[in-house]
Order: sequence, then structure tokens, then C-alpha cells
Amino acid sequence: MRANVILFWVLTGFFALSAAVYIFWTAIDQNEPGVEWVGLVAISLSGVLSAFIAFYLGRVHKEQGGELPEDRLDANIDDGDAELGFFSPWSWWPIMLAGSAALVFLGLAVGFWISFLALGPALISLVGWVYEYYRGNFAR
Repeated sequence: MRANVILFWVLTGFFALSAAVYIFWTAIDQNEPGVEWVGLVAISLSGVLSAFIAFYLGRVHKEQGGELPEDRLDANIDDGDAELGFFSPWSWWPIMLAGSAALVFLGLAVGFWISFLALGPALISLVGWVYEYYRGNFAR
């Protein structure tokens, strides 16, 4: 996370420098005196927003206490892996639910009557997926 904080502070400096160069460039380039305000405000606000992100990440890193695996040179790739949860390896319910959801959205786009036909299989698929481990071979 420390690398991200440094990256966003560098990005803030880049946008500040870009805003200064933009002021100079538009003052020279235009025939009439003054600056082009839309671009200046956009570049300046990009710098301010990147400073907000850098400040927030710095505070989170400070309150977190420890170093993240990506900040250490001796860390392995597996050190940064989070637990993703449990997924049913041979379950057909997510495929049926995705197909039913696709039919529901197709019904919203093409004809509303298709949504009514797909609502039944969608509910059956959702209930089957939720209660998959409550019956059969895999009951707990």
C-alpha cells in the first residue's frame, strides 16, 4: 500500500506541474490575454482528487499497522491471496440462474411477456442454488 501512496503523491505533483505548464502555454498561445479556464480547472481538480486519494491511502496505511505483502521484497505470491469463499464445483444451478436472468432481461428489452415466462425458472433456480446443500448426497 505504501507504493500506492507514493504513486498518488507523484501523480498529484504531475497534475500540479501540468496545470502550471497549461497556464503558461494557454497564456502564450491565445491571441487574447487570459487563460483557458475549463482545461485549467479540469487539470487542477485532477490533482486535488489524486491528493485526496493519496491522503486517504496514507491514513489507512498508517492505521493498519503492518506491512502488506506487496510492500515486502521477501513476500511470496501466495501471501497476498485472500479467501474467496466456497464454490460448488459441480453445480448446475448458477448456469440455470444465469440463463433465467438473461431471459428476464431479454423480456425487459424485447417483450414483457418473456419476463413472465422466465420468472418461474429464475425462482426455481435461485431456490435450488440456495438450498443445494440441504438435501441429496451433499446434505449437511
